[in-house]
Amino acid sequence: MQNSDAMALSAALLAAAGGLTQRIHEGVVARGFEGVRPAHGFAFARMAPDGATATDLAAHLGVTKQAASQLVDELVRRGYAERRPHPADARARLVVLTESGWACTRAAEEAAAEAVRAWADVLGEDGARALRDLLLRVAPNGPIRPTW
Repeated sequence: MQNSDAMALSAALLAAAGGLTQRIHEGVVARGFEGVRPAHGFAFARMAPDGATATDLAAHLGVTKQAASQLVDELVRRGYAERRPHPADARARLVVLTESGWACTRAAEEAAAEAVRAWADVLGEDGARALRDLLLRVAPNGPIRPTW
């Protein structure tokens, strides 16, 4: 692949990811969830389904433990998460989604589905599935991190 083609592909993927993040965020806010930021959604993805420690969140988000702790404080203050004793480590606290956090997560899933349906309108159902399959080949299980 030529450098110019690689750059065009890189730019298109970054624009698609940024646009998708923005559409999901707008969809969450439109569904009545205030005070959330895209970074919260990335944290929610790590906390679901079994919770996470602040250290887990830091690694997932690519931030310091202090930054992750501040994010957790914010989510707890807004009622989206709560701290619980860790079942396997008495020194750690497990951060889990509250019912409000789960509702916000469901709203994000709905907004993501709407955004991807718009892609399927352009690419067709087969094209959208092919895009998914190809992207999963190059990014199968990597952490989903916000762009800071």
